[in-house]
Amino acid sequence: MERKFQGIFVVAAMFLLAGLTVFQLPGCSGGGSGSASTGTLQVSLTDAQSDAFENVFISIKEIRVVPAGKEGAADDDPGLPVVATFATPHRVDILTLRFQQDILGTVILPAGNYNQVRLILEANPSAPGLDPVNYVTLKTDPTTKIPLKTPSGQESGLKVLGKFTVEPGVINAILIDFDPNTAIVIRGNGDYNLKPTGIRIVQTDGPLTDFGSLSGLIVSTFKDFSSATVSVIPQGSSNAVASGMVFSNFSSNRWEGPFAAFVPSGDYRVHVRANGFANYSTQVQPVLAGQDTFIGSLSLVPLP
Repeated sequence: MERKFQGIFVVAAMFLLAGLTVFQLPGCSGGGSGSASTGTLQVSLTDAQSDAFENVFISIKEIRVVPAGKEGAADDDPGLPVVATFATPHRVDILTLRFQQDILGTVILPAGNYNQVRLILEANPSAPGLDPVNYVTLKTDPTTKIPLKTPSGQESGLKVLGKFTVEPGVINAILIDFDPNTAIVIRGNGDYNLKPTGIRIVQTDGPLTDFGSLSGLIVSTFKDFSSATVSVIPQGSSNAVASGMVFSNFSSNRWEGPFAAFVPSGDYRVHVRANGFANYSTQVQPVLAGQDTFIGSLSLVPLP
């Protein structure tokens, strides 16, 4: 079984749903709960580090997942399973989640394919003099709280894209990977905006305790790859233990997308697939618990 990655927030513990620009993996572990038509989904949040930010706080009111085909549904659509609702918003500094998980919730829900996670955030207060609840502080000025603008984050939610599968009768796990380096955009007017495309969904073959990561950059200098599926396969196996989707951005005359995959310590190959491009496979890469293995740029080559 092969899972998929998606890119944004390296906030491995932020959503119990928690790479690559967003990763996702299939739940292949045993010992889950549910009937033949339902599975268990655990959502966690995790995070990458930042050279610019001292803190990145967000306040989450609710987490929903979106089945394939219902991407345009309203937030209150009963067909969107609720993973967690917080009477008091769940406040977290994602920069404290390096190789840690903030488990946001576990839910039994219909088995099948899902294409989106929605994070409903608490709104920053509009009254003057009140502290924001979603904000960043800078390493150069750690005492000043700079409001983090989250367009649509309070109404329709931050729509984090990425495919993942809930298999029946087992525990399925996803990590929401918050990468502050790509998720937070500084505007020319001085605003700091939160971009859901900087948050990734990584699916693993079961809940993780101690884990490391493989990270890198998917690159194309010839044409836009739009999206790519990144899978991590242990040495000697043919089954992915983590996977997700990476979405492209045009920068410096090329299309690129960062990825991060979270896996237990061991030896792995990274496989990349994108429509219209030759498949890419790396050499065996070692992963140590609590450490990131950076494998550099993986350059895609268009098919003839």
